[in-house]
Amino acid sequence: MAQLLYLPLPFSAVASCSSSSSSSSPSIPKLHPLKLPHNHKGRPNHLLKTQKLLNSEVSPHRAVSAVRLMRIELGGAYADLLNEKGKGSGENEMGYVQRTLGFRTRELNHHDLRLVTDVVGGAIRWRRYLDHLISSLCHDKDIYSMEPLLLQILRIGCYEIVKLDMPPYAVVDENVRLAKVALRPGAGNMVNGILRKLVVLKENETLPLPKVEGDDRAQARALATLYSHPVWMVRRWTKYLGQEETIKLMTWNNSEPSFSLRANRARGFSRDDLVTQLNALKVPHKPSLHLDEFVRIKTGLQIVIHAGLLKKGLCSVQDESAGLIVSVVDPQPGETIIDCCAAPGGKTLYMASHLSGRGMVFAIDVNRGRLRILKETAKLHQVDGVVTTINADLRTLNDTEPLKSNKVLLDSPCSGLGVLSKRADLRWNRKLEDMEQLKKLQDELMDAASKLVKPGGVLVYSTCSIDPEENDERVAAFLVRHPDFQIDPVDRYVPPDFVNQSGFYFSNPIKHSLDGSFAARLVRAL
Repeated sequence: MAQLLYLPLPFSAVASCSSSSSSSSPSIPKLHPLKLPHNHKGRPNHLLKTQKLLNSEVSPHRAVSAVRLMRIELGGAYADLLNEKGKGSGENEMGYVQRTLGFRTRELNHHDLRLVTDVVGGAIRWRRYLDHLISSLCHDKDIYSMEPLLLQILRIGCYEIVKLDMPPYAVVDENVRLAKVALRPGAGNMVNGILRKLVVLKENETLPLPKVEGDDRAQARALATLYSHPVWMVRRWTKYLGQEETIKLMTWNNSEPSFSLRANRARGFSRDDLVTQLNALKVPHKPSLHLDEFVRIKTGLQIVIHAGLLKKGLCSVQDESAGLIVSVVDPQPGETIIDCCAAPGGKTLYMASHLSGRGMVFAIDVNRGRLRILKETAKLHQVDGVVTTINADLRTLNDTEPLKSNKVLLDSPCSGLGVLSKRADLRWNRKLEDMEQLKKLQDELMDAASKLVKPGGVLVYSTCSIDPEENDERVAAFLVRHPDFQIDPVDRYVPPDFVNQSGFYFSNPIKHSLDGSFAARLVRAL
């Protein structure tokens, strides 16, 4: 459920930020309304001009980052998917720049693409914080009436100045040049004034930041700005975790994520083989402390991708927290397992690799396109012989498919509040009202999944959320509705450090340095 934080604005929206009144600050000119002629598709004609087709003076990573940020915020694209599609594909990225801005820069190299990933991810994570800084340097304060491209350029510049170790005045000059070429000279002047003022404030350690004081609401608003999260999330986490743990959680969410690679045993590729490959590629890594097939890397994912290890099906990117959920299911050769809501299929493929060619995983999902990708990936991973896909809504499945099994996994749709370090944009797409809708859906799906469990069989309910209302409380409500199920403690399947007081699996980002996830193992009476 991708929801945009701001309403999509036309490219010709008026910029209304004016200069600071401080006599010591650089002059920041106010941009006047600019009306641009549009073609029949509603796009500004100036964006389609081809006479300035090549501009080698514009920073390529900043041009690509600005366009990508607009695609995410205004077009509903997902940041992680854009990163995946953009890896090794500078030509595609520059194509988007040309279609959006009307010109190309020099071609992107691998260093540029890494910068794009860093800048886009950082600008999204720190968006609320950056917008506060920009607003503080504007008289008008209503920065969301700016042209979207201008706002993205300012966010990029502010992020590079405040959060990245880049020469500040080079950052100013490069972003000014982008604004002048992509928009007009007046936009460049405005970017110049705001960013130069920001450089002075940072050097003097006088950034205009809110103080955490006042009542609970005021403190939550200040923390939401300082750590760049929605206020409702801060209030919710403070309620459940306390302020100190909430700050630690937000700090984790804002850190550069680490990734785990799973060696694909189904192709005879072991963790030792993966380690050998990583050593040859000079990618720093550490073996998982919890799972024999996993290796953790902090940097070098693009190197792994360029080397073709993923395309060959030798390994896959999968967080250890997801792997531990599969440990709770405990797939064994010869078993039949039903994976409800299976796509995109990471857990499906991992379970299938444990069957050693004997048994079956029925992968159910309502999204036909995602199931098709799962099926193709299963073939690549050489587990297609033990994976059968079923395109259906789980809630109506029993009406058409009399399917039952001794093991059923429901990896339920959820808020994703446990994966915000990797899904930088998700914090802005989620709203408080989503939680009630998700809880209702989770209850419906659990009821439907329970019908697939044979007497004496196991239902594993899992999420990638850290919210107790989606986790423990959903299980408690289910057990009231279904007294024929009881809790089977997971301490036989995962390390004791991951077992909570109720006997459920729970990975805590702060405690375990993994994505947050949850799983309950429930046994149906004979």
